[in-house]
Amino acid sequence: MVPLRDENPITITPYVTYGLIALNVLVFLYELTLSPMELTTFFKMWAVVPEQLTESFHISDIGLFTVHEWFTLISAQFLHAGFLHLGGNMLYLWIFGNNVEEELGHVRFVLFYLVCGTLATLVQWYFGMFSEVPSLGASGAIAGVMGAYIFRFPDVRILTIVPLGFIFLPLRIPAMFYLGIWFLQQAAYGVTSLSIPANVGMAEGGIAYWAHAGGFVFGALLGPLLGLFDSAEEAISP
Repeated sequence: MVPLRDENPITITPYVTYGLIALNVLVFLYELTLSPMELTTFFKMWAVVPEQLTESFHISDIGLFTVHEWFTLISAQFLHAGFLHLGGNMLYLWIFGNNVEEELGHVRFVLFYLVCGTLATLVQWYFGMFSEVPSLGASGAIAGVMGAYIFRFPDVRILTIVPLGFIFLPLRIPAMFYLGIWFLQQAAYGVTSLSIPANVGMAEGGIAYWAHAGGFVFGALLGPLLGLFDSAEEAISP
């Protein structure tokens, strides 16, 4: 299923959502200027390399190496491995980010987004601590946005394209069902990956299902703590 848009108008200009999309696109355009060898080096430098992150936790003195590895928990959120990787993530951010930004406010939304992305990456890292393959992408942070969205706007309809063989059927699906199914899929794939010697998304490359599921859960938890429902409570107060 591919979402096209939500039926959830906003009253603000979502500067942060636009800025995040622009920054991700600009970084990807820079990636396109690199040779394959340069790109590999770039990813190893700025993406999360689980083995190196694990090693950093065992360093007693905080040095340049340790600080750099911790910073990759942020920088990795702006890297993408291809057009489909970037396009899919930015589509979901475009659809769901603006409404969550309106509810949280610009500043809190930035904090929420980066914290969700960081925690999502750490969840994935936990299941592949000694992988040498860089982990990257905005999907963990965006999963956090989706986790907040499903609880704040469960009944909002999502215009979705559902492929049925050679037919692509447009359906209006409540966010509760669309995002709920998405989360269950990510959790199920994550559990399945545990039986595979190489954890999917970390040891051999691929989709970081645990980052998606973890980001979703953290988004659902952190959103209310940062004021996700404040405007709704004000609307019904006498």
